[in-house]
Amino acid sequence: MGEGLIGARVTRQEDVRLLTGRARYIDDVRLPGMLEAAVLRSPHPHARIVRVDTTAAEAHPGVFAVVTGEDVRASTKAPQPVIWSNLPDMRVPQAHALAVDKVRYPGQGVAAVAAKDRATAEDALELIEVEYEELPTASSLEQALADDAPKLYEDWPSNVAGTGTIPMGDVGTAFTEADVVLTESFRFARQMGTPIETRGVVATWDPFTDRLDVWLATQAPNLARELFGEVFGLSMDRIRVRTPDVGGGFGNKFDFYAEEVVAAILSRRTGKPVKLIEDRAESFVANAHSREQKIDVELAAKDDGTITGLRATVYGVLGGVLGTVGPSPCWTTTSLLTGPYAIPNVELTLVAVMTNRSPYGSFRGYGLPKANFVHEHLVEQLAKRLGMDAHAVRRKNFIPPEAFPYQSPVFVYDSGRYADCLDLCLKAVEDAGWAERRGNGVGIGYSFHNELTGFGPSRIINLSGLGHSGFDEEVVRVDSTGHVTVHTGLSSIGQGIHTTLAQVAAHTLGVPLDHVTVISGDTDSCPYTGYGTAASRGAAVGGAAVLNASTRLRAKILRVAGHILEVSPDDLSLEDGIVSVKGVPGKEVTLAAIGDAAYRRLNGVWPEDETPTLEEREVYDPVNVATSFGCTAVLAEVDEETGVVTLLDYLIAHDCGTVINPTIVDGQLHGGAAQAIGGALYEELVYGAGGRMETTSFTGYLLPTATEIPPFSVSHMATPAEHVPGGFKGMGEAGVIGGGAAIAHAVEDALRAYGVDITSLPITPPRLLAAMKRGARR
Repeated sequence: MGEGLIGARVTRQEDVRLLTGRARYIDDVRLPGMLEAAVLRSPHPHARIVRVDTTAAEAHPGVFAVVTGEDVRASTKAPQPVIWSNLPDMRVPQAHALAVDKVRYPGQGVAAVAAKDRATAEDALELIEVEYEELPTASSLEQALADDAPKLYEDWPSNVAGTGTIPMGDVGTAFTEADVVLTESFRFARQMGTPIETRGVVATWDPFTDRLDVWLATQAPNLARELFGEVFGLSMDRIRVRTPDVGGGFGNKFDFYAEEVVAAILSRRTGKPVKLIEDRAESFVANAHSREQKIDVELAAKDDGTITGLRATVYGVLGGVLGTVGPSPCWTTTSLLTGPYAIPNVELTLVAVMTNRSPYGSFRGYGLPKANFVHEHLVEQLAKRLGMDAHAVRRKNFIPPEAFPYQSPVFVYDSGRYADCLDLCLKAVEDAGWAERRGNGVGIGYSFHNELTGFGPSRIINLSGLGHSGFDEEVVRVDSTGHVTVHTGLSSIGQGIHTTLAQVAAHTLGVPLDHVTVISGDTDSCPYTGYGTAASRGAAVGGAAVLNASTRLRAKILRVAGHILEVSPDDLSLEDGIVSVKGVPGKEVTLAAIGDAAYRRLNGVWPEDETPTLEEREVYDPVNVATSFGCTAVLAEVDEETGVVTLLDYLIAHDCGTVINPTIVDGQLHGGAAQAIGGALYEELVYGAGGRMETTSFTGYLLPTATEIPPFSVSHMATPAEHVPGGFKGMGEAGVIGGGAAIAHAVEDALRAYGVDITSLPITPPRLLAAMKRGARR
């Protein structure tokens, strides 16, 4: 087995170890003399810190160190890093790992304790005395933008951190000459990723070598290493980041958090390893928040359904301090509001607003689910206004295949066959017999999306304001027994990246899949990955790098085999780990024999013009992103008395270029769809009138369970990315992008007699009942 592995449904190599309890997560890391830490968090959304007294905590038995914000500031060379901040007038407030002078959101860290165990550390937290002077709160978007709003940063003119506008074409003329103008306002609730494993870090600052060794549950180990260096003023050779198994990331574990810096400082102070694990209650205030936005939109169109212009203002509801990625998710929403449609005239503005809420950060889908909801809602509403079929409006405005590569307002889309994908979805719906089930509170909803994947390219993303690279470096090595090792900097977070890269290497090299081992998780021994495991880039960028390295390595193997067998390399085939002469049965040499010659017994076998060993290193920096796309269809039932929505069936037609492993792709799409369901129907972080967090557990932050998840079906098509080796595109975030809009449209269809118009998420029963009343009164 070897050839034909790209496209094969093979079992994930990771599964046996994970399912039998042999995985090693961050809390499984046990080091000699290790201490455990806990963080004291502010109960107030906005307050001045008058006094912090740690005397009693420091004297508590079992306590080794206590640090405050002032200690953090004295122990670091730079504030918490923000890697994306390119809005023209962007203000980047300085924030440290623990609050200094002032707290700006409930749950912000004020002090931390390292003790013999977690219980002792938590007991010591209760002994720390903090005197606060409470300040007026600007928790909501409206409060933060009010003329008399309390300022989070006194030296700023307002709570707006920055604004930026993306122009294209002549939007003024488009609206002047429009036959139809639609105006709408959308709201999206504050949400967050909820991986089974909370965040955690184990830091060891060696007092003798002055090296920082960190175990970290992260999606981006090289980025974390760089940011540790920035904060502490350390060179990279003195920092090591090791990543164990990661129990789910969903973007939350891409960001660089305050607790990681705090653990390192506590280790430096005590001379011992320090473990700091976030508990579930903390995660609701300390984890990256996301999704919350208000989007005001105007759309211009002709009476034949042609969309001619789009004008929008996106209000990003950021937190009290900027997260690692700054306003980037909101900028992504803004820049991709046109989605798969050829809209020639746009004016898209982002307003980044600071509020007394937790920092805004990464979450699966980034800004795309909101952008998708907006453009798909507008398509549906335009069709209703004109008395047209919504799919006819989609087809009229799709970017046609011959227009690719297509310049959108910001990005260049490489390829797409949108109408074909829509047809594939409609055929699946027809085959499933949904039309016969529609009616009596049952509706069908659709949403079409495209997705930027394969993130870099480095130079382009640097120009866009991201202070980090997007290339990937991979190493492929054949050892002395003919087996293969792939070294990668990508993190394994449950997405099957080890299996994916192994399939690419095995397919290209012509070896059995079980002869390939993938190693990741150590910045000292694994190659550099610019952006880490995020932005649907693992298969597209990492896979392309492995393909290139394996292709060169295969060529070297065939040259060596040609020397051994005394034939031209062109006359050889390599399959199942055996190199054979085409058309000459029995004339062959095993890869194991070639590997033995490469490392151990070169004399008389190895060609003199070939260097020993069998290894290739590839640094792949894509020239462009790769554009995946898909259509989501949902069959939903609504109880008109209670407002409860039940999802009956769920179909996705999808194109991610060359599919490496359909089983993994299906799993990623299913997982994303499950998160889309949560975001559409259940999940919301709620702040009270005083700005305090009211959502503190899963009894209030509802997640879909197996009983709420409908059957999923996926139909594949493939439009390879011509600029990506192998034609691979990403799809890790695809399932979550189109789900919210499709669910909303299914609910609207089920309640068409009421004229329900859904413009916000989540669709909770009370909100839906209120929408039904409003619609019935029209």
